[in-house]
Amino acid sequence: MRIGGREIGSEFPPYVIAEVGVNHDGSADRALELTRLAARAGADAVKFQLFEADRLMSRAAKLAAYQRAAGETDPVAMLRRLELPIGALEACAAEAHRLGVHAIVSVFSVELVNEAERVPWDAYKTASPDVINRPLLDALAATGRPMLVSTGASTLAEVERMLGWMAGVKDRLGVLQCVSAYPTPIEHAAPLGMMAISGVFPGGVVGYSDHTTGVEFGGVMAGLGAMVLEKHLTYDRNATGPDHGASLGPEEFAAYVRGAREGWRRGARTREGTIEKVVLAIEQDVRRVSRQSLTSARAMRAGEVVRRADLTIKRPGTGLPPYEMERVAGCRLARDVEADMPLCEADVLVPTMAPR
Repeated sequence: MRIGGREIGSEFPPYVIAEVGVNHDGSADRALELTRLAARAGADAVKFQLFEADRLMSRAAKLAAYQRAAGETDPVAMLRRLELPIGALEACAAEAHRLGVHAIVSVFSVELVNEAERVPWDAYKTASPDVINRPLLDALAATGRPMLVSTGASTLAEVERMLGWMAGVKDRLGVLQCVSAYPTPIEHAAPLGMMAISGVFPGGVVGYSDHTTGVEFGGVMAGLGAMVLEKHLTYDRNATGPDHGASLGPEEFAAYVRGAREGWRRGARTREGTIEKVVLAIEQDVRRVSRQSLTSARAMRAGEVVRRADLTIKRPGTGLPPYEMERVAGCRLARDVEADMPLCEADVLVPTMAPR
């Protein structure tokens, strides 16, 4: 796999991504500052997030426990505060390129892929909840750019299904083991999940999206064969916001990069323990609120035929998963459905031959 001019694989040092995420607090200037801090810390790439709160969250959306613990009270208000427009992200990508660092973005809604394409991103990434979001995965694959897919709060069977969808882009695909807990206690870091992914993705690029709080675990994972490492970067771990507490400050991040490269040089390997990829108990809350569901784009009556235009994909993940889009389009509704609410199996009757 190659991102920009950088080869990624077991024979190369790990590709380290500084995840800015929402640690810019909704400030374009802060996002630029974090881009510069990532470059100074030695990251290979800096990563941002492209989302629109109203497009991502349905009326049923809820906060994850770690977000409530950070002082948030409303999921939509939180994300509205943390949105960055595409123009601000474009400026960050340009600054990253000026500093010799790659620019990557996670896109959270399929409707935003065309907007993302306005920026010369070096790669796209999907967040862990979107391992089931085939419409989004397909849209990003169609851009022709490299892709990284996180797999927190998912099973190995769900990873295998995603790999089946993405079989045609294996040469530009990386898959990251991740634990969707913020922060992740070291005893729950589940490093062998990455090795389980390797077993179903032979010859593919695998890595680890690291939510532990220390600087040491990157070296451990590089020693275990992680080809890509992702770690949150912040300007201040004590700042107010959902992700600052699970991030590293600039000096810590620089130590993380050094440790990861040293771990790769040592080349430690382990074959002990059971190699598995499961949904951990500490991930269940994030899995429920952060995955997306097929959601009604309008209020509909029982007996109506559901068309593609009647469906969107929003949080939370309490309804039918996004990959059921093609099955649901063309079905009749079994009961009335309110607007902007996740659809469940009980809402849908047998398919009709109606156009989509």
